[in-house]
Amino acid sequence: MQTDGTQETAIPGLRIIRSSQNSEPVYSVYEPSLCIVAQGSKVVMLGNETFQYDSSSYLTASVHLPITGQVIGASLEVPYLSLQLRLDVNQILDVLQSSQQMGEFKSESRRGLAISRMSDSLHDAVLRLVRLLDTPHDIPVLSAGLHREIIYRVLQDGQNETLRNFAVIGSQAQRIAKVIERLNRTFDQPIRVEELAQEVRMSTSSFYNYFKEVTGMSPIQYQKQLRLQEARRLLFTEELNAAEASFQVGYESPSHFSREYTRKFGLPPGQDRRRLRKHL
Repeated sequence: MQTDGTQETAIPGLRIIRSSQNSEPVYSVYEPSLCIVAQGSKVVMLGNETFQYDSSSYLTASVHLPITGQVIGASLEVPYLSLQLRLDVNQILDVLQSSQQMGEFKSESRRGLAISRMSDSLHDAVLRLVRLLDTPHDIPVLSAGLHREIIYRVLQDGQNETLRNFAVIGSQAQRIAKVIERLNRTFDQPIRVEELAQEVRMSTSSFYNYFKEVTGMSPIQYQKQLRLQEARRLLFTEELNAAEASFQVGYESPSHFSREYTRKFGLPPGQDRRRLRKHL
């Protein structure tokens, strides 16, 4: 990959990211995935927490999480290079069942975003997967097995508990993951924490605490991050004004939306759109 940007590859679930300069903060939603840096480093902010990883470590996102990411340490001579491999709960369950790890729980809930040290075995499996891009005819036959091996290596490492808990049906983490999936689909609709707790058969206080432990924020804060990020995307990619974007993502008051947007991104919606377009 010789140009900056994000590129989907011929390997299902694998994308490659390149940047020849440090980036401004980028607001996005991480899907369940494994993120590995080959060159440079990256900082990811979730709520009030900061996670930094480089070629000696990797990041695992176990659920959909609204994050702020920033590439650091990149240059024309040594560009930032990384890959993201999407994780599917059915693949994780299949590996857990085959390796007979279904019942080995140590803790019920942990943050859905975590950094671990890169092991030699995981590095080797990832490298073999990427090398399939040089032999496209091998991808349909070999990529699924390597994807499975990578999940196995991750489960053997520091993210064992995290990924397992979010995959196993009936666990508290898996119930929180179901709510997170719903919020990502319906973030423009009003929510009541009590109703969300009832849906997953938890008390309101337990649900609130577990949700915050997984995401680093309350359900209302999580929804707000999704709304603001989607509104920013609409402002930048579609011909909508601030009021139209605010209504589309679920705000009832454009002035309230403008205040929260400014607090999140540092500028009012119109000024932020002009700055983004000029910068890009």
